[in-house]
Amino acid sequence: MKLSLFVKTGLFGLAAGSGDWEPKGHEWHPPLPEDSRSPCPGLNAMANHGWLPRSGKNIDLAAVRFGVTGAYNYAPTTFDDAFAQAVSFNLTTTGNGSTFHLADLAKHDDIEFDGSLSRNDFYFGDNLHFDPAIFATVAERLGLYEAGDSEMDKYVTVETAAKARAARVQDAMRVNPTFNASANEMSGSPGTTALYLVTLWDDKVGAVPKAWIRSFFEKERIPYLEGYKLPETQKTSATITDMFERVLAAKV
Repeated sequence: MKLSLFVKTGLFGLAAGSGDWEPKGHEWHPPLPEDSRSPCPGLNAMANHGWLPRSGKNIDLAAVRFGVTGAYNYAPTTFDDAFAQAVSFNLTTTGNGSTFHLADLAKHDDIEFDGSLSRNDFYFGDNLHFDPAIFATVAERLGLYEAGDSEMDKYVTVETAAKARAARVQDAMRVNPTFNASANEMSGSPGTTALYLVTLWDDKVGAVPKAWIRSFFEKERIPYLEGYKLPETQKTSATITDMFERVLAAKV
């Protein structure tokens, strides 16, 4: 079955409701203790919904292509280079050079880096699991729990996201004596902000709903219940690059 046909007939048909739905077979379930998860909330959310193997283990390129298309409507090959990077860095502990476990991605300063929006730095002992205290600082700067007075107060703009990212990096640099401002960190930090913005972007508004960001980071859940629907326009690496440039250009 072609991915495009599956997405069009299976998911867009389900999206006709009011938003209080999850695709059949892709309901959210929290990970079991033996499951593998990564420092990336987007990958973890895919596994929690079964767009990747729910175990988070033995993930191959075909699984990544299926998952990013079904979960977020990225073009299937959008993350092929990232997959190749993960396996070429010898991060995998699966015993198979063409697969990886999600937790393999936590190896410091290969793909993971200091100054994460939702994880503490490697120096402090746990760069893998969601850190509520770290994310609370980001959430405050994004205004995730502020109601506001206007409709746009329900959304996070590129400029707000860029400022929150830069502030988080400054926080990490102040408290982490081994903060590594490597090339990986310098591109990865704005890159991850660009990635979550593109992944959750509401084209009709030109911003990201705050409720979707909360679900994505805090629960590692695709925000179907908050109204997320698979976007009609497929996203590509060029979409991410364009957003990356917008994040870098924002005045912080």
